[in-house]
Amino acid sequence: MELAAPALRRYLLLLAQEHLEFRLPEITSLLSLCGGKFSGEQEIRVNSPFWILNIPSEEMARGLMKRTVCAKSIFELWGHGRSEGELYASLKNYPVDKMLPYLQSDSTYKVHIHTFNKTLTQAQKIKKIDALEFLPFKGKVNLKNPEHIFWILEDYGMNPNNVPEEPFHLYFGRWIADGQRELIESYSVKKRHFIGNTSMDACLSFIMANHGRVKPNDVVYDPFVGTGGLLISSAHFGAYVCGTDIDYNTIHGLGKASRKNQKWRGPDENIRANLRQYGLEKYYLDALVADSSRPIWRKGMLFDAIITDPPYGIREATRRTGSQKEAVKSVERSTENHIFVSSNYHLSDIFFDLLKFAAEYLVMGGRLVYWLPIYRPEYTEEIIPRHPCLKLISNCEQMLSSHTSRHLITMEKVKEFKDQDENSYLLDGQYMPYRGHNSFREKYFSGVTKRIAKEEKENQK
Repeated sequence: MELAAPALRRYLLLLAQEHLEFRLPEITSLLSLCGGKFSGEQEIRVNSPFWILNIPSEEMARGLMKRTVCAKSIFELWGHGRSEGELYASLKNYPVDKMLPYLQSDSTYKVHIHTFNKTLTQAQKIKKIDALEFLPFKGKVNLKNPEHIFWILEDYGMNPNNVPEEPFHLYFGRWIADGQRELIESYSVKKRHFIGNTSMDACLSFIMANHGRVKPNDVVYDPFVGTGGLLISSAHFGAYVCGTDIDYNTIHGLGKASRKNQKWRGPDENIRANLRQYGLEKYYLDALVADSSRPIWRKGMLFDAIITDPPYGIREATRRTGSQKEAVKSVERSTENHIFVSSNYHLSDIFFDLLKFAAEYLVMGGRLVYWLPIYRPEYTEEIIPRHPCLKLISNCEQMLSSHTSRHLITMEKVKEFKDQDENSYLLDGQYMPYRGHNSFREKYFSGVTKRIAKEEKENQK
């Protein structure tokens, strides 16, 4: 006999208006991590800051907010409507027995008003609060430290140049929890001990960890680790982290500094110091100097997530180790007289090797999260790299310029890797479409050159 599924309860999610495309995959991934699934009461307006979700329990709602950086707050939704009349009617239909535990005479409360795309006067706010006198509030008002906080939320649309007199949507609910937006500031790259030219923005780092469903005691790997920015967000969520990079200087914290007014890196600038800065050193396994195109891991070594930002050839070169016989080669020297020969590493080869590695070394259900550079005029879905062992979960775009962007690709391992999968791309022709990425650098800088020429021409007028 199957147990009945728990009844879903309605919650209102208040989202930050930043990285709009990334929000739905993040919330969906985190709900699945908490044991639930995404279920909206109505069709989700992706760009709206207000989403009504059906979630089995308040505990799951709190679990979601302990992780998300895309959402600001979540509320138990008591009523909503397209006008004040509809809102009040909805509130009157809300079961009183669900309200009463939070309206007792020995409790304290306050009512907060939040408006999107409009500012109300204090008098207007008080009028809206007074209109709720039909609710059976029995407790005392405490504005500084209330036990329960109730919110009126009003949506005045997305157009700041055409703000309506009355809101399009109104909501009333009990505040449950806030998201983790403060992590963006506390983990800001500006305050970080060890940074590089391509250190990932803190907000995007946490979004990537959430897309990867990183959880405590996972082992997370970054094959292009750089200064370890992506390791920090995973370690914050309790995962053990490690990485590799071909750049000897970066791994060992040597060479020129990336900070303004600092010529050379200090003796304690390294990945371990970064994790130590945030009290996360215990989660740091190690970082190795290695070439991601060549196998270094033993068979059976499995990672729970692979989260990475491969080089695009813009700020960081795309390189791999090569022999003296290869046509394209260069000699690199570090401050420690470390010498190796490197050759060009085409973007299409980077992605092919990355997907093949993920298919072989991820646990079943583990996720690969990585950035894919795109030349927008030529973009089609077909150029997203594929692998028979990996399922595409989400594809989110971040604009870089009018003609270039990068897509955050999230894939999940759904099939065990077998030897015949190693070169499967040759059989189904999926490798050819994304060979176009190899010229991304040239296309990127051709656009920059054209823009500079246009600006110079306009300045001469």
